[in-house]
This record gives sequence, structure tokens and C-alpha cells, in this order.
Amino acid sequence: MGAEDVCPPRRARGERLAPNMKVLVAEDSLLYQRLLLGCLGDWGFEPLPVKDGAHAWDVLQRPDSPKLALLGWVLPGIDGLELCRRLRKRTDCPYVYTILLTANGRKDELIEGLDAGADDYLIKPFDNQELRVRLQTGSRVVRLQEELMSAHAALRDLAAHDPLTNLLNRREIFEFLRRELHRARRQREPVGLIMADVDFFKKVNDTFGHLAGDHVLMEVAHRLRSQLRTYDGIGRYGGEEFLMVMPGCEASVARQRAEHLRQCVAASAICAPGHTVRVTVSMGVTCSTPGEMAPEALLEAADSALYKAKQNGRNRVEERLAARGAPA
Repeated sequence: MGAEDVCPPRRARGERLAPNMKVLVAEDSLLYQRLLLGCLGDWGFEPLPVKDGAHAWDVLQRPDSPKLALLGWVLPGIDGLELCRRLRKRTDCPYVYTILLTANGRKDELIEGLDAGADDYLIKPFDNQELRVRLQTGSRVVRLQEELMSAHAALRDLAAHDPLTNLLNRREIFEFLRRELHRARRQREPVGLIMADVDFFKKVNDTFGHLAGDHVLMEVAHRLRSQLRTYDGIGRYGGEEFLMVMPGCEASVARQRAEHLRQCVAASAICAPGHTVRVTVSMGVTCSTPGEMAPEALLEAADSALYKAKQNGRNRVEERLAARGAPA
């Protein structure tokens, strides 16, 4: 194909469609690639040019891959049709909006391209306005997809966390425990469990008000979480109860860590609106034994140890061995 067969796009300088949005340009024709790169640069895109399908597929698999792609139908190695098929087979990656570039305008081939997973197509030779509006549509779809993914992630995070303390909620901390017990059983490692309860919390609410009580719970949650390892789990298990899951901790280590956490909470007063409140926590500790262990058995042991700590005067740590149960 010679230069006379191409309809060179007249570039609309200053018209920035999607500033800094990356666009993969997979086109083996140097002439068309040069025309596309010029337009994309003028419109505010960040073009990433490649000349063959294998290189294009490599770029599309990177963590920071472009979300918009101009793919030549005919490419060395892997053609544009196959690239579309591979992209649509992926289920765990962000969506890539694809525009096929083809010199063939036959209806059956265009249907084949769309059926392979292409979002749109552009027939060569093309002019600048047609290229611009198709890129504009693709940019809008990419932005909407990103907003949808962000909203989905926010909803998923909201569903998994307690809204007051931002710790895992009861369901999620239980699932965390169940997963850790599965992993520990395979690796023959212990899992430590601590159940903590704020002492005389009803008295805090009755004396200082529920707003102060909320601040107390938030600060206790913060102090507990700040002392845990990044791979430990912590959740709000009940009203003023917290559950901590510590992978790899045998009973003696779990008890030591519980004592450290207890001291951390009691070390200084909590500043609530209009009040300074001192609180303590009682803690029950248990640990899984090698082999099969049900999460319910651990929870029952930790709860029993916590009850013992409260019976023995509160602001203390008690321990109880968990009974063997059904597999987690």
C-alpha cells in the first residue's frame, strides 16, 4: 500500500480527549503507525507502538497495560483477531477496549471481528474525525469501567468491615480464621486466637454517653491493630468484643502477645468528646493443636477463657486449650 492509498488524518491540535491515557498501537504498517501516533499525541493520549502481535500480547499482560488498544487485523505472529480472543478469555484482569484496524470492509469479516471480542473497528483508509470519535467512545467506556470497578471495590470493602472501627466484621474474621486453620493444617503450624472484651463498657456508655463509647471502641481497635503483625487478622466480633487471629503462634507466644496488648490498651486514657476515659480489656487465649481443628472449637475455648478472665477480676489474660473438633 502506498501513501496515495491513505487518507491522512487532519489533526485537531489542542483537542485533548483523554490526557495521559495509554493506548496500545499494534500496527505493522509504518505509515499508518506514524499517522496514528501523531493523532494520539495531539489528542493527549500516550501511545505505545508495537509492530507485531507477540509484542502486543506481552504489553497487554503487564500490570500497567493500556486499557485502550488499536489492533491491526493483520499482524506478524499473532493477528488482531487472536489478540481479541485472548483478551476476552481473561477474567481476572481489567477490561481492554479494542478497536480493530482493517482494510477489508466486508460485512462478514467485520462480524467475525466483533464476534472475536473487538469492541469496534476502523476501516482503512480512515479520516481524523472517524478516528477521533471512536477513540472518544473507547475512552468513555474505559473511564466508566474504572469507576465501576472502584465502586465495586468500595462496596466489597464496606461489606467486609465494621463501619465504626474499620476492622473486619464478624463474618469476615470468622472466614479469616477458617482459612488460616486450613493453611496451618497443611503446614503443621499452630494458630493463636485472642478474644478481647472491653471491661465495664456499659458503664462507659451510661456515664459518658454513646458518642464517648464509640470513641472508646475506635481507640481500643486502633491500639490493638497497631500492635499486630501485618498478616494477623483482627475483627470486631460483637458489641465490645474483638477477635484476633495470629498465624504461627503457639500457646505461650499467644499469651505473651495478649498480655502486651492488654497493657497497651490500659497504658493511657482515651480522649473522647468532652471526656477522658480510662478502660481496660479482659482477654481469653487459645491455640490450635496440630492436625484437624474446627474454628468453632477454638472460638469456644477463647470465649471460655475470656469468661474466666472476667470472673477472676477483669483486666487480665486467661488461657484455655481447645478441644479437637471437626475439620475446619
